[in-house]
Amino acid sequence: MSRRLKTDIPGIDWRVSLDEAGERGFAKIFAGRVAHPLPLVVEIGFGRGEFLLELAQREPERAFVGIEVSYKRALKMARRLARLEVANVAIVEARAEDVLRDALADASVACFWLNFPDPWPKKRHARRRFVQRDALALLARRLVPGGLVRIATDDPDYAEWIDTELAATPALVNCYAPDRWRASVPDRMPTAYELEWRALGRSFHFFEYERRA
Repeated sequence: MSRRLKTDIPGIDWRVSLDEAGERGFAKIFAGRVAHPLPLVVEIGFGRGEFLLELAQREPERAFVGIEVSYKRALKMARRLARLEVANVAIVEARAEDVLRDALADASVACFWLNFPDPWPKKRHARRRFVQRDALALLARRLVPGGLVRIATDDPDYAEWIDTELAATPALVNCYAPDRWRASVPDRMPTAYELEWRALGRSFHFFEYERRA
């Protein structure tokens, strides 16, 4: 028996439409809510939301943006933020490619997090993967000089793809060189899915790239 989705927001609803984000800009959206509206920290595809929430609670004076294409996940996260009275997170329910193109300004982001994006393992579906050279080039433009892109995957084939696409993006440089990626990162907070997959013995691949000055 399916459970009914609760749609009420027990407090302030911090969801922002793609149009509003593009028209107002995140500096204005976060004005008065946080001490440092820019540069942003952005998680693309926050899933259950525990990773983004922990980041935001650790740094209440910094502005965080969560991008999620799923209405259900965005709603659940909005309810959670309202219930916990967390005000330094804005949720955008949209495709990440659209948010990158239409709602984020150049040099406005300090860090992008991509935790276990969908690997689309079938060869004919590879074009649907978010990590593509065009997307990475745009993502690099949105970063401040020295800003970071952090990507994690448990899929070995996708790790090879990610490595190739990142290495082909001139504006980004590998922080882990000469290693292509790392199997673990000290002090990195795991996601809920990561904990489940680690218990199953899966391997992990962590990337960190920096925008060139």
